[in-house]
Order: sequence, then structure tokens, then C-alpha cells
Amino acid sequence: MGTMLVSPKWLNEHLADEKVKVVDASWYLPAHARDAKAEYQAGHIPGAVYFDIDRIADPDTELPHMLPSRETFAQAAGKLGLSEKDTIIVYDGMGCFSAPRVWWTLKTFGATDVRLLDGGLPAWRAAGLPLETETPSPPETTFTVRFDRDAVADLERVRNAIVNKNAQVVDARPATRFSGEAAEPRPGLKSGHMPGSFNLPFGALFAEDGKSLAEPGTIRRLFEQAGVDWHRPIITSCGSGVTAAVLSFALATAGKRDVALYDGSWAEWGGRTDTPIERGSE
Repeated sequence: MGTMLVSPKWLNEHLADEKVKVVDASWYLPAHARDAKAEYQAGHIPGAVYFDIDRIADPDTELPHMLPSRETFAQAAGKLGLSEKDTIIVYDGMGCFSAPRVWWTLKTFGATDVRLLDGGLPAWRAAGLPLETETPSPPETTFTVRFDRDAVADLERVRNAIVNKNAQVVDARPATRFSGEAAEPRPGLKSGHMPGSFNLPFGALFAEDGKSLAEPGTIRRLFEQAGVDWHRPIITSCGSGVTAAVLSFALATAGKRDVALYDGSWAEWGGRTDTPIERGSE
């Protein structure tokens, strides 16, 4: 896993480093019945700024938390005191749920050194490390965007992958939603999956504690057991582009580089009338 994950101990020892920036990326589904912003205000890692994926997003689409424009992102990141040259440590309140989405966003816009706190806020709390309630006011900085087009898959790229089989779509949703047995939580979406896609629910990638990622060798084995050819390009997908990033991050820790994320994910594919859908477990 190299330097992609840092321990609570490491982060606590580096909180005072000028170039180390901490980001709370917590975000929850309605079913979680949790308020990410309220939890942040009630207690966060000292110096952590809050990255709201629903606010730092494209305002001109009905799809949830789609990537914003380069200008919008640069302005938002700068206001949070983040530079593309910083060492940015991202965490969330569940351990490893929404933090990978912000990791992917930062990397896609050109941040060179983004890592996750291993085990997230639960691991920080378990280590008995301090929290603060004061909202930091970091000096505004400049985030110079270098957008990585290859990291983002749009609808046409996914269509092309399905028709021409030049990439494998791996869906992070639960098996019952992938098969179409369970209804989608977002109203108006059809049930099922993209033709030829593979299912690897993101929760399968965690170690026994349910919060830390499995080892790289286990991650590769899990993808291969799901039917994925490790040597071919991968496009990750999910309900709305959040847990797809868990797959993307896990793949990166295992050394897989030719990976893109379908930003619209099932919120887009399942909401259209011109997209083919399959049902069943295969």
C-alpha cells in the first residue's frame, strides 16, 4: 500500500507540518441517518477542513455530486487552504466510505500527494487521539489544476466499453441491487446493471474490522474472483460515484493504474431511457 494510507499515529505526529493538510470528507446516505456537517462541527481531527461533495460539485446537472468545473474546484480547494503540492490526508466518519471519492477528486484535478487515514475517524478515536470543535480558517491558497481526463469515464466512454469490450465495468453496489432484486434508493431509477459488467460490492474489500482495506494481494484476488481480468482496463461504477471510488482506491493500493471512474454511475445510467440494462446475478 506504500504511502497511500497513513496511520493515526503518523498523522498525529505530522499535524503541525506546514505542508500536511487534513480533510474531513464525511458523507452519508439517507439510510445512515447521520449528518456529516453536524458531526464535523461536533468533533473533527485538529485542523481538518470539511470537504462537502454535494457543494463542491457541478450545479448545472440534476445528477448528484458530479465533478465541478476546473475553475469551481480550484476556487473551492483554494478557500479550504489546499494546494496541489500539499500532502493531503483525507478521512471520513465511517472508516473508508466517502473519503476515497475526495481522494479521487483531488487526484483527478492534479493533487500530487493524497493519502487516506487508515481506518478513518473511527481508528483515530480508537487510538484516543484528540478532536476539536473549532472550525479552522486556513489562509486561502492557489490550487493549480492539472485535470486527468483519463481518470473520468462519461456516459459515452462507458457505452463504448460495453459495446467494444475495451474496458471492464465493475459495479460496487450490493449484489441485490446489481441483480435487480432490490429497488434503487433513488426514485425513478431502473433496477439491474450494465450489460457485461461485474459486481464487487465495496464492502468486500475491507479487512475483518470492516473499516480498513484488505491487503493488496487480497484485493487483486477479490477482483479476479468477481470475473475481472487484472491485465485489462477497468471502469468503476456504483450508485452515484461515491463507493465506486472505494474500488478505485483499492485498485490503486494494489498497483492497478489503468482505472477510470464513471462519475454519473447508476444515477445516470439507470435514469435514462436509452441505456441497456440486464438483470440477474451474471
